[in-house]
Amino acid sequence: MIRSQIIGCGAYLPETVVTNAELATRVDTSDEWIRERTGIHQRHIVKDGEKTSDLAVEASRRALRDAGVDANELDLIICATTTPDQTFPATATAIQARLGMTHGAAFDVQAVCSGFIFGMAVADNFIKTGMAKTVLLVGAETMSRLMDWNDRTTCVLFGDGAGAVVLQAHEGEGTNADRGVLNTKIYSDGRLSHLLYVDGGPSSTQTTGHLRMEGKEVFRHAVTNISASIVASAEAAGIPISEIDWFVPHQANQRILDGTARKLHIDPAKVVTTVAQHGNTSAASVPLALCTAVADGRIKRGDLVLLEAMGGGFTWGASLIRW
Repeated sequence: MIRSQIIGCGAYLPETVVTNAELATRVDTSDEWIRERTGIHQRHIVKDGEKTSDLAVEASRRALRDAGVDANELDLIICATTTPDQTFPATATAIQARLGMTHGAAFDVQAVCSGFIFGMAVADNFIKTGMAKTVLLVGAETMSRLMDWNDRTTCVLFGDGAGAVVLQAHEGEGTNADRGVLNTKIYSDGRLSHLLYVDGGPSSTQTTGHLRMEGKEVFRHAVTNISASIVASAEAAGIPISEIDWFVPHQANQRILDGTARKLHIDPAKVVTTVAQHGNTSAASVPLALCTAVADGRIKRGDLVLLEAMGGGFTWGASLIRW
């Protein structure tokens, strides 16, 4: 059978770093308050005029270079983002133009923090059905543009960044020993959208709006839903959770990462954590964490890697990959 193998990975973070101490000079908060409640030490923030596509293009170029693939070898570009450059056209088409890809297709996927997992499902199915052979999947966000900088409960959590992977079709035997995506499980529940949302939009307020969140409720649902998606992905593959080598979660909050690990009896040493350095970068957080663990040598050829996330909507999901 056809498997979607990740053959390249790239990441990019804006140059400007904002520490907790710096934030404390703008809003009523402190370094201690933020660290204790979130595990975040700092985040990267875009400069004036720097767009989501700028971050995405740099991450994409690095992923293509890592894969040894030219942009014109791509059949499809998928950009997972909740902070597009414009309402339309899709940010993916801006990436396509700047990479010099002159054929195929490019479009955005919007599932907020789960966007990269949803994009993985889309890319994998395009490859499995033969509609594409080589796909660039990008998660890119400028979440700082959605912040109410007077709301200390939300503005301290988020940062900007981009991560990208190149997926390519390769023959597999149809077993769990195959390299590539083994399965992806995605879910949503629109009844809970009021717990995490942006209070603006083109058809409602004609403004961008700001992010609003009921933190305690989000935490409770996050641990439950993320755990369920991990179990579903592992069971679909017939693999015990204990045999998974690495867990690459959405970097929302250290407490959520710890709570999920406790619930499923996952060794914390197997959980790739970048939330302290990056904050919550929404759809960019999973690929940023993935690229970090690949670059430093933790994730090696043949390892079982589980990606997972939950975001506004609510949306959530997991993807199990043989590296």
